[in-house]
Amino acid sequence: MKKNIAIIMGGYSSEYKISLKSGGVVLKYLDKEKYNVFPVHIYKEKWVHVDAELNEHPINRFDFSLDMPNGKIVFDCVFNAIHGTPGEDGLMQGYFKLMGIPQTSCDYYQAALTFNKRDLLSVLKPYGIVSATSYYLNLGDPINEEEIVKKVGLPCFVKANKAGSSFGISKVYQKEDLSEAILKAYKEDDEIIIESFLNGTEVSVGVITYNGATKVLPITEIVTENDFFDYEAKYEGKSKEITPARITKEQELMVSEAAKRAYEVLKMKGFSRSEFIFVGDQPFMLEMNTTPGLTEESILPQQAKAAGIELPQLFESAIKEALKEK
Repeated sequence: MKKNIAIIMGGYSSEYKISLKSGGVVLKYLDKEKYNVFPVHIYKEKWVHVDAELNEHPINRFDFSLDMPNGKIVFDCVFNAIHGTPGEDGLMQGYFKLMGIPQTSCDYYQAALTFNKRDLLSVLKPYGIVSATSYYLNLGDPINEEEIVKKVGLPCFVKANKAGSSFGISKVYQKEDLSEAILKAYKEDDEIIIESFLNGTEVSVGVITYNGATKVLPITEIVTENDFFDYEAKYEGKSKEITPARITKEQELMVSEAAKRAYEVLKMKGFSRSEFIFVGDQPFMLEMNTTPGLTEESILPQQAKAAGIELPQLFESAIKEALKEK
């Protein structure tokens, strides 16, 4: 019998449009001969299955089931394609754990931890994974610009701590511009991380569980037309993503080991994409994404293709790994 798969997409964050694209690609490439596939849009005001005619059918949140004209549908597995909250911060993972429904991303603790940049980097530091010098602020804290600049220097990056990697981020060159950048970040989150600028090659490293083993995918080099890898660069074509990255064998080995170590230390599952910047041969970790973009143009699918894994295989592998847990 074919398994019923819900592909959840959308979400509550500024990244919902990108999530809808990712979910649409998963829907397109999952093998319909093997799976009954149901796109499910998750929003604050509604959770609905959207059928081929764009009709909306409410999800029963009590057991995550679907009442259709031909009967009730229960799901064997959920494919998580939500970027940001509630799909990448542990909320949906915890919900599905309570429901007893397997899902393709990491568990709820790992999702919550990796979504919090400063907590993630703090946990990984004892394992030899290095990161930039940073300064933390919570909403309501006094802003001491002299102290910030003294610790992290200029230029520096001001980021929302728990809002993905595309929103609420500024590169600040002058102390006078710190306040505006902090206000921008607070629009996305009530916690802020301010990091020293690292001048070097930026790379993205995909690590997945594939055929039961941890697999590091070919590394991607990020070359942006903008001042840094922001929303425009990431999603509107203002960057070049070069796979495999133009780095030395030593750099490749070091960053692959760091990304794999982070994945395994945290007991990750599913897909991940970690960002690093090289200073010399030393990779500095920026963050880890646990529901990375899955469109044909997104970095992780590019890396999978370079590894000889086509999208149908990539997506099916995530479902097979999730179903092993049941």
